[in-house]
Amino acid sequence: MPHEAISVFDMFKIGIGPSSSHTLGPWKAASSFCKSLETRGLLFRVRSLRVLLYGSLAKTGKGHGTDIAVQLGLCGEDPVTFDTAQISHRMQDIASMQRLLLSGKHEVPFDPREDLEFLITESLPFHPNALSFLAIMDDGENLSETYYSVGGGFIVQEGQGAEMSAQVQLPFPVDKASDLMHWCMKTGMGVSEVVMENESAWRPEQDTRDGIWRIWEVMRDCIYRGCHTGGILPGGLQVKRRASELNSRLTSDRTYSDYDSWIGAIRQGGGDFRYIVDWVSCFALAVNEENASFGRVVTAPTNGAAGVIPAVLQYYICFCDGYHRERIIQFLLTAAEIGSIFKKGATISAAMGGCQAEIGVSSAMAAAALTECLGGTQRQCVMAAEIAMEHHLGLTCDPIGGLVQVPCIERNTMGAIKAITASQLALQSAPDFAKVSLDAVIKTMWETALDMSHKYKETADGGLAVHIPLSLSEC
Repeated sequence: MPHEAISVFDMFKIGIGPSSSHTLGPWKAASSFCKSLETRGLLFRVRSLRVLLYGSLAKTGKGHGTDIAVQLGLCGEDPVTFDTAQISHRMQDIASMQRLLLSGKHEVPFDPREDLEFLITESLPFHPNALSFLAIMDDGENLSETYYSVGGGFIVQEGQGAEMSAQVQLPFPVDKASDLMHWCMKTGMGVSEVVMENESAWRPEQDTRDGIWRIWEVMRDCIYRGCHTGGILPGGLQVKRRASELNSRLTSDRTYSDYDSWIGAIRQGGGDFRYIVDWVSCFALAVNEENASFGRVVTAPTNGAAGVIPAVLQYYICFCDGYHRERIIQFLLTAAEIGSIFKKGATISAAMGGCQAEIGVSSAMAAAALTECLGGTQRQCVMAAEIAMEHHLGLTCDPIGGLVQVPCIERNTMGAIKAITASQLALQSAPDFAKVSLDAVIKTMWETALDMSHKYKETADGGLAVHIPLSLSEC
C-alpha cells in the first residue's frame, strides 16, 4: 500500500466555522466543482444548477451552515480570506435575487429554497457526508460531480483520491505511531524535528515556519476575540456566550490593551489550580464560541474540536513560560503529526466515528505536543496521546439542533483538560511499563466507530439531540 503523505497544513487549515466537515468541506467541494468547470472550458455554458446534500450533511447541514458554505464556494469565495461579517448580507442577496455569480464570473439562476435539496432519508455508501452538483448546460446536456467531505476539511471527489498536498517522497514516512518511534529512535530526533524534515520535502523550512506561525496567529486572534465578545450564539438555541464574562471575572481589575499585555494580566493572577483550570476552560470556550458564530478558526483537526489545541497551547504560553516562537512552532508540528496518524489509521470525521474522532483526536494531539514542549521523551509524547484518546473512546456526537454548540463547546474544555492531565501522567511515567500502545488505541477507536450506532455520528438522531427541547438554552 502506498504511503499517505499528510502535511501539517493538511491537518491545520484556516477557515470559517462552525464545522470542518459540514462547512469547510462543502465549501471546498463547491470551489472544486467550479474549478473543474473552468478547467474543461464549461463554466460559461452552465444555464442552471442544483445541489443535493445526503446523509449527515442533509440531517445537520442547516445547523452547520452547509447551505451557506456551498453558495459561497460556488461564488468563488475563499474561506481563508472571506470577510465573515459579509456572510448574512451575501446570503440575503442570493436569496432575494435568486441568482449567483458562479466562480465569481458567470451569473446563473439559483434559488436556495429550490436548488439546494436536503435529502435526509438518502445516504451514499462511501461516506455519510456527500453532496452532488448537477449542472444543465446550454445544449441541454447534464453534468454532475459528487464529493465527500471526509472530516477536517478534507474532500474526496467520487472516482478520485483524497485532496492532499502535492504527493512527495518523504525522508521519514509515517503511517503508524510505531513508524514515528522507529525514525525517532534511529535518528535521535524529537517528534517535531522528524516532522520538520518531512515538511522540507514540500517547501523550504523557513516557509514552513512562517506558515505555522500564521496558523498560530489565527488561533491567537480567535482566542483573544472570543474572550472579548459577548452576546447570544446564532441558530435558535439562545446559547449565551460565556468566555467574555469569565475573562472579565478572572482578570478582575487588571488592565491591558492587547494580546501581550493580556498575557501579563493573566499571569498576575498566580498559579492556583482552580484559577488555571478556569483559564483553560475560558480559552477553549472562546474559540468554539467564535466557531459557532461563523468566525475564522483553524481546523485542529476539525472545527468542532478547534478549541482544544489552542487552549492547551495558550495554557503552555501563559503558565509554562512557553511564549517563544520556536516553542509554539514545535508544539504545532508535534500535534499535526499525531493527528495525521489518527487520520490514516482511523478517522477524524464525527460522521464516521462520533465525537471521539474530533475531541478525542484533538486531545491526543494536544497532549503529545505539550509533552514534547515540557521536555518529555519521544515515547512519552506518544504515551500522552494514547492516554488522552483512551479516555475519549466511545464518545458520541449528538449535537442539539444539529448545531455545533451543545454539547460541543463544553466538550472542548473537557478535551483540553484531559490533554493536560494526559501529558502530566506521561511525564511522570515510564513508557516501558505502558500496557496500551498508541497504535492499539487507534485500532480500538476505529473498531468502536464501526460498532457505533449511526444515531451517535453527527446525525442529531440520538443522545442529547433528541432529549433536550430546542427552546432550552445551555445553563
